[in-house]
Amino acid sequence: MANLGDVMDDVRWHGFVGRAAQVAAFDDALAGRTARRVLFVHGPGGVGKTTLLLHLRSRARRAGRPAVYLDGSELDPSPEGFVQAVQSVDAGAAPVLLVDGYEHLAPIDGWLRRDLVPTLPADGVVVVAGRDPPAPAWRADLGWRGLVAVHCLCNLDESDSAALLERAGVVAPDREAIMRLGRGHPLALALLADAALTGAVPETLADAPHLISALIASLVHDAPSEAHLVGLGTCAKALLTTEDLLRRTVGDDAPRVWEWLRDRPFVTVRPHGLTPHDLTRAVLEAEFERRFPDRYRDLHRIVHDYVVEGLHASAGTHRQLLAQQLAQLHREGPFSAQFRAVAADGTVALARARPEELPDVAELIGRHVGPRSADLARGWFAERPAGASVVRVEGGAGGFIYHARCPSGSPTEDQDPVVRAILDHVARVAPLRPGEKVDISRFLLGRDGAQSDPYAVFAGSISSIIEWCGRPLAWAFIVSVEPSFWGPFFDYLAFREVLEVTFDGRRHVVYGNDWRRFPVHAWLELMEEREQSGGTGPPPDWMQRPRPLSRDSFIAAVRAALPNLCRPDRLAASRLVGTHLGADAAAVRTTLRTAVDELAGLPRGDRLRAVLHRTYVSPAPTQEAAAEVLGLPFSTYRRHLAKAVDALAERLWVQETGQEMTGD
Repeated sequence: MANLGDVMDDVRWHGFVGRAAQVAAFDDALAGRTARRVLFVHGPGGVGKTTLLLHLRSRARRAGRPAVYLDGSELDPSPEGFVQAVQSVDAGAAPVLLVDGYEHLAPIDGWLRRDLVPTLPADGVVVVAGRDPPAPAWRADLGWRGLVAVHCLCNLDESDSAALLERAGVVAPDREAIMRLGRGHPLALALLADAALTGAVPETLADAPHLISALIASLVHDAPSEAHLVGLGTCAKALLTTEDLLRRTVGDDAPRVWEWLRDRPFVTVRPHGLTPHDLTRAVLEAEFERRFPDRYRDLHRIVHDYVVEGLHASAGTHRQLLAQQLAQLHREGPFSAQFRAVAADGTVALARARPEELPDVAELIGRHVGPRSADLARGWFAERPAGASVVRVEGGAGGFIYHARCPSGSPTEDQDPVVRAILDHVARVAPLRPGEKVDISRFLLGRDGAQSDPYAVFAGSISSIIEWCGRPLAWAFIVSVEPSFWGPFFDYLAFREVLEVTFDGRRHVVYGNDWRRFPVHAWLELMEEREQSGGTGPPPDWMQRPRPLSRDSFIAAVRAALPNLCRPDRLAASRLVGTHLGADAAAVRTTLRTAVDELAGLPRGDRLRAVLHRTYVSPAPTQEAAAEVLGLPFSTYRRHLAKAVDALAERLWVQETGQEMTGD
């Protein structure tokens, strides 16, 4: 007569989905088709190890093989305790041994490998499941290498996730939302399925605190200390957690916390840092925000500032990694899910396009944007190939972006009606000053030709962060032929829709920002707020600077400010306040004094610095007195002063317009 255990096994059998590779390996071992009779299955909590082992036990029994299932968490981790547990089950001959929770049996791992497993019958099969991969000794020994197969148990794919929910009784309309939240994690899917059957599907994980608690219990053992808890929060917040970043968040405990995080089963070790699984990140974020909202906001600020500092100071590959870190922080952004879908791979990167890749890109532009656009793209590629970047995937470029830097005086710049309209707009609204440049994201598309392709989103996001944070710019513009898709994104970024051009049969909508009025550092501050809370619309008025001064007006303002260096009340009225020299009178005064001191580094600059210092920084009562202190005839003093003021004004103009930044 069947008992309730048999009924449960039958329910489990019919509800089991996925794990085809592990099931096939077990069946081969069971039938003697392979020498690999010891299977190690490892993965984080809740990923389905126990479910798999119970299914394998049923497969063994249906094949007529006795099977023993042991839970390591319930055993005495000693040879005697293990043997007693096996003997307590009437398994018969040639058993199939299934050991769950193997991380609890670490004290007897060596004994199991050396003494127990070798004594099992030749046709026996052992399956060991735990959070951690097997110890190196299982694979280092030549004999064991031929007997052991190691399987990392990952999350279910989309097809298996859908099948799991269908067998759980979830109606079709709810499955997509559950799959989006569960992200293939079996325990999460099961808990969400239960929520759907008994009520409504939560919109976010944070809306289901009981589910979060269950997932946290399955994923995370109690952190050994407060520093480890903060380390977990750092790992959830950052795209890649490094020991350098941990020093910012946990201080001197960074090495110890790094080692602990690295050994967590839900953390992947990548070449440039540690990253948790996407669901783990979401669960940890929801838990931290629920329990420690103020501390988690502070942690976000620390990570944000660390990334921004690195962006300004780094170059090459490291700058790109930091750009991805910054994009990762925009979890409230309109397209965060699409960016994360690409970035979660951990190997995707933006690279400068090779010359042989550009003809195919131009052809793609021709098919999806228009033939005249393709001709213009070829012109831009020929004139400045460094502006072209791709996201390489199997089979070619997954995403493409081209940044034009204007004005360049090139033929294509005059021939491109979209770029021409942008530069005309700048000339009308806020003309460029000598040396200033405009960045235009002219072409953006994915390999299917769509600007909404996730790889296009990735390419546009990463390249723009690098361009905008990497060099002084007067303006930044992005051209979109899919404004319904990109409009919400640029509204979130505080970029305005400035114009549109119909060209090549397509409507090109241009979004832009004048960095001279809303500088990068102010934009990053606004983004830090929106990274956590969302928010849309243009920047608030109080964050914007006055319209930029022309060269003549700027130099006149420098001349007018110098006599007021020791009069903060008068300096507050200077037109230099609000320029790149400083947001207030104190900052402008510091910049001017620093620039005076830096003149000493020029040829014969000591004389220029001395005359300015004695006239304006530590002024003598009169210019005649200053000349006397400097030991100069008054006419010579006046000549030196005029030359010094000109040199200072020129140096400050270069700082204001960013002309010292050159190259790609």
